[in-house]
Amino acid sequence: MDVGSNTVHLLVVDAHLGAAPLPAFSHKEEMRLAAHLEDGDRLSEEGAGLLGRFVDEAMRIAEDKGVERLIGFATSAVREAANGEDVLAKIRADSGVDLQVLSGEEEARLTFLAARRWFGWSAGRLLVLDIGGGSLEIAAGADEDPDFCTSVPLGAGRLTRDWFTADPPPPDEVRALRKYVRATIAREVSGVTRRGMPDHAVATSKTFKQLARIAGAAPTGQGTLVRRVLSHRDLTEWAGRLAEMDVAERAELPGVSEGRAPQLVAGAIVADAAMDLYQLSEVVICPWALREGVILRHLDALPDPS
Repeated sequence: MDVGSNTVHLLVVDAHLGAAPLPAFSHKEEMRLAAHLEDGDRLSEEGAGLLGRFVDEAMRIAEDKGVERLIGFATSAVREAANGEDVLAKIRADSGVDLQVLSGEEEARLTFLAARRWFGWSAGRLLVLDIGGGSLEIAAGADEDPDFCTSVPLGAGRLTRDWFTADPPPPDEVRALRKYVRATIAREVSGVTRRGMPDHAVATSKTFKQLARIAGAAPTGQGTLVRRVLSHRDLTEWAGRLAEMDVAERAELPGVSEGRAPQLVAGAIVADAAMDLYQLSEVVICPWALREGVILRHLDALPDPS
């Protein structure tokens, strides 16, 4: 059970040690918990109620699907809420579900693990970028555990709420956001480059997947094994075009959901800045991300059945 800033997701998987976790059933809701933060970053009563009701419904589904073990975690929206622990304590008391709050660095490490397992050792030194609703995770390394990882507050949803006042966003607001994003990411560049440039640059998250699809990558229906690439040249062109479109126009683009369309401009600005500052001509889209990383780490910790 993944409680994110945009989406709350119950993913049922068939998994055992040594095998790829295979999705068996998915139930999710675009709850946008980050938009329910108020009064000094407290999760509103409405937001807490929505989350509690989702957990109750998810538990009924999990029981119906024969789930044997539930792993629950929450990311930046709950992590940054002043009353986040109180909300989770109530959910724990009402439903018995223990949602663990991941730090930003834990998110980066687990997403990196998922990418490493997907691409394997032949990929060499990896750089992994993950744009969420509340934060951008960056991780790099040559092993399964990255030698550099960080999380910065450059989530697509957060930036849209904090920086844009109209749709489409005014050009001066777009320029101001670009400047802020570049300055924030620039502070993290040396953490990656001083250990060596990556052999393979990887991007995860819905934002990167949608940007790649807009730029011509294969649709989701063609399966996870199809190689999908986003070039920096295409991204730069689309970042400019997206900023001139309104939400309705962006929602009509291939692969863009109505719920994600409002924050796609900010997401494209973050992606463009990251690829430019890390001097990446392209990124390969990884179908696995944080959820798979959590599952894989959990499987690694299970006792050997032999």
